[in-house]
Amino acid sequence: MSDLAAALDVVGARWALRIVERLLDGPQRYGDLQRDLGVPTNMLATRLRELEEASVLARLPLTHNTRAYALTERGLALREAIDALGRWGAELDEVSAASAPD
Repeated sequence: MSDLAAALDVVGARWALRIVERLLDGPQRYGDLQRDLGVPTNMLATRLRELEEASVLARLPLTHNTRAYALTERGLALREAIDALGRWGAELDEVSAASAPD
């Protein structure tokens, strides 16, 4: 398996990188992630569990039976890749806008 394939096994699933991107701003509660991203709750729970099992994020203990999540060092190491993908996406928007008929 290539290194890229191994990385995509961890963060290539739908919503995974968006969750990591959101957590780059700091720890987030489950409900805030769900609301801000618009991800279905069952999908969010699955992705959070997968990312936790891959040591990308960790669950934080909170009171009142609420959950919050924060990136681990492994998760924080994704910042450069996410920033690069964001720049790439912005360039796609510029290309699309430039080629759109007037």
